[in-house]
Order: sequence, then structure tokens, then C-alpha cells
Amino acid sequence: MPNTTRTTSSPSSSRSSVALTRASLFKFLWLLVGVFFLASYLLVYLANDLDRTEEAESAFYTRKAVQSLEKSLLSTVKDYAFWGDTYRQLHTQVDIDWAYVRQNVGPTLFTDFGFEGMFVVNDSNRTVYAVVKGELKPVDASQWLKQSTGAILERARAGAEAEIPTSAFINIGGVPALVVAAAITPGTDPTVLRDGRVPSVLIFVDILEPAKLEALGQDYGVDDLRVATPDELYDPSVFSLGENGSAGTLHWSPPEPGQRLLGLGLPLVGFAALLVCLMTWVILRRTTASAQALDASYASLQHSQMALAISEARFRDVVEASSDWVWEIDADWRFIYLSERFEDVTGLSRDLWIGAAMDDLLRTELGTVSQWLSIPSRRPNISVQCRYVDTKGQERITRVSARKMAGGGFRGTATDVTEEVEARRRIEFLSQHDALTGLPNRTRLQEFLDGKLKASPTVEHPLVMLSLDLDRFKPVNDLLGHAAGDFVLNEVSNRLAECIRHGDLVARIGGDEFVLILTDLRSQEEVETLCRRLIESVERPIQIDEQQVFVSTSIGIAMAPNDASEASELLRYADIALYESKSSGRNTWRFYAGDMNAKIIERRRLERDLRFAIKHNELRLHFQPRFRIADGQMVGAEALVRWQHPERGLIAPDTFISIAEETGLIISLSNWVIETACHHAVLWPEHLFVSVNLSPSEFKRGNLIQRVQTALHDSGIDPARVELEITESVMLEDATGALEVMHRLKRLGVRIAMDDFGTGYSSLSYLRTFPFDGLKIDRSFLNRLAESDDDKSIIQAIVGLGQALSLTVTAEGIETAEHLNLLKAVACDEGQGYFLSRPLDNEAFSTLVGARTVAGTDSKV
Repeated sequence: MPNTTRTTSSPSSSRSSVALTRASLFKFLWLLVGVFFLASYLLVYLANDLDRTEEAESAFYTRKAVQSLEKSLLSTVKDYAFWGDTYRQLHTQVDIDWAYVRQNVGPTLFTDFGFEGMFVVNDSNRTVYAVVKGELKPVDASQWLKQSTGAILERARAGAEAEIPTSAFINIGGVPALVVAAAITPGTDPTVLRDGRVPSVLIFVDILEPAKLEALGQDYGVDDLRVATPDELYDPSVFSLGENGSAGTLHWSPPEPGQRLLGLGLPLVGFAALLVCLMTWVILRRTTASAQALDASYASLQHSQMALAISEARFRDVVEASSDWVWEIDADWRFIYLSERFEDVTGLSRDLWIGAAMDDLLRTELGTVSQWLSIPSRRPNISVQCRYVDTKGQERITRVSARKMAGGGFRGTATDVTEEVEARRRIEFLSQHDALTGLPNRTRLQEFLDGKLKASPTVEHPLVMLSLDLDRFKPVNDLLGHAAGDFVLNEVSNRLAECIRHGDLVARIGGDEFVLILTDLRSQEEVETLCRRLIESVERPIQIDEQQVFVSTSIGIAMAPNDASEASELLRYADIALYESKSSGRNTWRFYAGDMNAKIIERRRLERDLRFAIKHNELRLHFQPRFRIADGQMVGAEALVRWQHPERGLIAPDTFISIAEETGLIISLSNWVIETACHHAVLWPEHLFVSVNLSPSEFKRGNLIQRVQTALHDSGIDPARVELEITESVMLEDATGALEVMHRLKRLGVRIAMDDFGTGYSSLSYLRTFPFDGLKIDRSFLNRLAESDDDKSIIQAIVGLGQALSLTVTAEGIETAEHLNLLKAVACDEGQGYFLSRPLDNEAFSTLVGARTVAGTDSKV
């Protein structure tokens, strides 16, 4: 019989299997312990990172808050210092009456802007005018600031020619303060001549008291912004003011979301670790029993062969599981090995490329891969980006790393980084371009403009800047949605780009605002030709689905070096010219002129004065009587607001109503008019009503219903004696919303009339749909009666229309007996105008009402 050998497992081999199993499980357990420890560490790290992120974000907003405050104060001192009137009244001479009594540069700086200190230092560095907390004081600026003002005076005068103000943070009695200063110059006022002396300096001081700091922090979402105590100076949540914190240090309380995360996460990790330990103990018992049944034949395997097989398998698994592909080349730069991942990543065949030259597949930016590998001083841990073409013909980018092999040749890995490179390029592109239109953004515009200005443009070869703003764009967004608005912006961007030459720039700087930088236009005629072409291009209809959209553009023009030689000034002047273009009727262009800046300063001053007027009872109401045409009986009066300006006298509403609408003051102004009109009218005879005009913007904001209801309640007037006049632009902008508001007003009991009927669309559907009680014929039809028979027919038609719809028809602008006779002939209901009565102040109107009451209600017009 052949000799056979039987192998059995011994107790010792069984015990070694058990020991190995236990050791593996314990290793696994320690691995789990390490995983839980790592998880706990990462949780703590994440929590701390969240807190650090919040700390960094709050520090960022604190810095933005301080910078915004500083920028606002610099702009304010610049408006006052570079003003011809300031130069005449505070530098050439010191006129206390002009500055303080008339409040041009006086107590309003404390009440409206919060400046605790305001000083004027003359050319001899002597304080010649000082206002402290709104009161005129004979105090020296250095004495009040408790430190020398020499440095800030020197900086302010250094910026006199360029009209650049300066600022500094200082410490006044332990409280930080922001000091801004500017040399007093005539600005752009051509009527003021410099006297040759060293300019005086205007200084504003804003003391950052606790209440101001807290309010500043709340505006930017920073909690508990305050001056740091000595114990808080080394906290991370601090911001130094002045050089090395000489003016003080700000401290705030950042949110701590990480601590809340730790409170929830750590108990969960501990519970999971306990559960895993319990499961490991159960598995250990079962695997120990299974290990004792292993066959002892494993002991006869050669440990060296087993280790080699395991090592080879591990290497193969690692290589094929990696996202990289592994390569080897011989001394002739030919592939001798490519991992299986080569085909998955590149789509190329391994069999075709093994034996082929590496340089035929990959190439670097600076040459071949073999040249890179041959560099004597090349460090082994340095990689290089290479390019190759895949099977689809697309260029791919891979990062190659290599090490020299002992027997010659190289071995290394290749990682596909195409998406990474494209993402980086995309990020770089978006940092300088608008994400919606692809046009350069404000950052790229600034770089381009700086580069062109460094080339020093001349009068013969100027640099031209066009600032464009789309007209009629907002209704597109409101009516058709933001998707349609985005489509319009893209189409306009393409049209603008088609109108310029190579080397010029079109940038979108926000919303519907664009800027064009042009270099090859040498005359005003060429600029105007381009502007005309731009407007015509933008005005072409834009097709969105089955609807055509029309927009237009207004253009402001500034040129270097004629207007300015600095980018910021050129942008500002182009914006000023754009504003002038819009004020001139839109859909046109304007070149910058020096008086435009003066107009804006004057408008800002008028706005500031209007704010003061509303708060300090400078408004007046006049009442224009309205009469019944048939018998001449007075039926009511229209309330007309006037402004009694302390310097300019009585100002008509045409001057300031538009400013009130643009700045948001219309709500407080209208409140005053409605309340005052109701309080006066409640004292009139009960058969008289009062009519008040409403602005279209009041239908969009300001809680109109509640404001009217409050005025009616506070005055006690019968709502039926109050008439509200609105224009049809209210219905054009938001017909649905306007209808709802008007129905709610009617439920209060007031009357509603359509004002200026006949000057707009005057749609019959408005009169039928909206709850009007009357309509007013615009004065323009009566003014042209002598010139046009058509206007007579129109008046007769409007009266007939009103009677058919049971509306009271009122004619405005009755200035002659002919006007009155015509209106009687067509049976117009009511009328008002200078022929019947001019607008009267309250006292004169009350006298007229009393006189007519004494004379009897049958008095004729």
C-alpha cells in the first residue's frame, strides 16, 4: 500500500488560532477605540472651528461697521468743507450768523448727525469757530480734544488740492472718538476765488459712546459691541482703534454654536462607543469557539509564500482601488507597466501603450516628460502637470509624480485633475466677471481703468467713460419675473458689447447699471454718435416667449483728463452726469459739467432742509376753494402744501415733492398734510369737504389705510367730508394691489377721485373697475381752449362720461369767464381755478368761508 500521511490539528495549534483570533479582535477593538477617539477629537475640533468661524465673521462685520462709520463721516465733512459758501463764511471771514444762527454749519450737526464737536481752525492754527454738543462755545479744539491737532491739520491741508478729507481715531477721557477733518476749499463753485492763504480746516468729532457702539453693532449683526475692559484686551474678540490701539479697543460677544454642538454630540459618541464595546464582547465569544475548529493544515503553509501572496494582493488592491493610475518606464522612456486604472481613467488601451514612449502620450507646458525627469536637481516629491488627449478627442490634465527605480527607469502615479483645474479657472473668472452676463465686474473694471489711466490719456486722445442705467427695467422684473429680467440683462449686455471696438470694455457693476470704457473716440461728436447707437440698440424690442419687452437707457459721460485723472473721481463724475441725464427725461445722454456737482450738493442741502422742515413745523397748508358750477356755491377745498423756508421764502410743492418721493420723506410729509387738513376741515361748515392729494408711492408702502384711519379718528371729522385724489399711475404700476387698497379706503367712508384725467392712458376700464366717486379734468384742456376746438369736444365728452358713470366731474384751471361759461354749457359739476379763487392760507380761507356764510349759501361765483 502506498504510504500515506494523516495530518491532525494539535491543541497547541488550536490555541494559536484562538490567540490569533483574540489578537485580531482586540486589534479591531483598539481600532474602534481609535475611531471613537478620532470622532470625539473631530467633534471638538469642529465645535472650536465653528466658534472660530463665528468669531472671524463677527470680527469682519465689526471691521465693516467701523469702516462704514468712517466712510459716512468722511463723506459728510467733504460735503461741508468743499462748499463755496463755507469757504466764504468760515475761511475768508467767520460769519457766526450764517453758520450757527441759520444752522448751515451749526447745531443740526449734533441733532441730526450726532457730532459732539465741530471746529474751524484758521490758517494760524487758531480755533475761530466751535460748536460743542449743539451749543456755540469759545473753546480751542486741542484743549477740548485734550491732545494736539497738528498732525490731522497737516494731513487735511495736504489733501486740499485733491479735495480729500482725512480721519483718525483718538481717545478722549477714556472714550474712543472718530475725528474727521478737511481743508475748506471753494470746491467746484466758479464764483469763489481763493485768497492765497493756507486753507482753514473743518473738524467733526463723533464720540463713540456706549449707546452709539451698541446701535452700530446691531446694524451689522454684532452683539454687545462696546469698549474693552483691561481684562478683555487679550480676548480674540477685540478690534483696535487708532495706531496700536491708542484710541481704545472694541470688544463684542460672538455666538458660540460649537459649545451647543459639543453638549449634544459628545454624549451620543460615548453611547455609541459603549454599544460597540458590548457588540465586540459578543463577537469575541463566538469567534473564539469558531477558531478552535480551524483545520491545523494552515500551520504547514510556508510563511514566506503566504506573506508574499498577501503583500502582492495588498499592492494590487491598493493600486486598483486608487483613483490614480500607476506606471513604470524603462531607461528608454517606454512604458513597461500600466495599472488597470489606466484604462478606466484615460479610456486608452493598456496593451497598445505598453512599449510606447511616454513622451508620445504626455507633455508638460515647458517640454517633454523625459526632459523633466532628466533634470539633475529635481526633487523626488515634486509633481508636474501634463496634458493628453483621450479617446473622445478632448484634452485632459493629469498630475504626474515619479521616483527613480534601483535598476534604472522610473515608477510613479498619475492623477486626473482636469475638473480641479477647470474649477480653479472658473473661480478666477468669476472673481473678475459678473456671474449672470459674463461681463467684467467692478473689480475687473477698476483694474482696467487703473491701467488705462496710467497710460496718461491726453486731451487729443482722451479716455471716455459712459455710465449707463436701464430705463423701464423695474416693471419687467415686477410683471414678468426675475427670469425675464435676467434674460433682458443678458440681451442688453450682448448689444452693448457689439457696439464697442476691440480693446474697449463693457462692465456690469450691479443691477441694471453698466459702464463702458472707450479709448479711440477723439471728439464729442464721435461720443454722441456712439451714445445714439447705444440707445437705438438697447431700444430694439426684446422677444420673451410670445411677448415683446421694451427698455431704454440713460447715459452719463465723463472724460479723462478733461474731467478727472483718477478712477474714483471719473466714476463719480460719470454717475453725476447719469443722474442729470435721468433728470432730463431719461433715454438721453449728458456730458459731465462742473455745475452738476453743485446741483447735487444743492439737492442734498434741500433734502436736509426738508427733513428739518417736516420735524420743525416749517410746512404750511393752503386751501383752494372748489365751487359748484351751476349755482356758484362752495362745496369744499383742495389742500395744497407749501414750505416756508427760512431763507428762500415760500416754496411751491413742485420743488420738493419729487425729493420727498425719492428719499422716502413722502410718507411723513403726507402724514402731516392729511392730519393737518382733517384738523382744519373739521372746523368748517359741515357741507364743505377737504380734498388731499396722494403720491403713487404711498400705495406701495407706508400703511396708507392705517394712516388715513388714524387721521380721521384723531380729528373727529366725518369720513364723507374727506376726498383723496390719486393719479392713474397708481393703477398702471400695480392694478390688483391698488384696487384692494382703494376698496379698503372706501370701507372707511372717504371719497376717491381720479386726478389729472385725460393726460395719461385714461382707460375707461379704470373708471368702471375702480371705486371712484369723481374725476378731475386736467387744467391743460382749459388752457388750450382758445387754440383748439378739439379740447372743447374732449371736455364735453369727459363730462358726459362722468355723468354716465355717476361720477362728480371737476374742472381744474378755470382762469377766465370763457372757461366758466363753457363748463356751465356742458353741465360740468364742479370747478376750481384762479378766476374763482387763488389758494388761500388757513386764516384767509376761514375768513372767506365766514363771509360767504354770513352772506348766505346762495352766493354766486
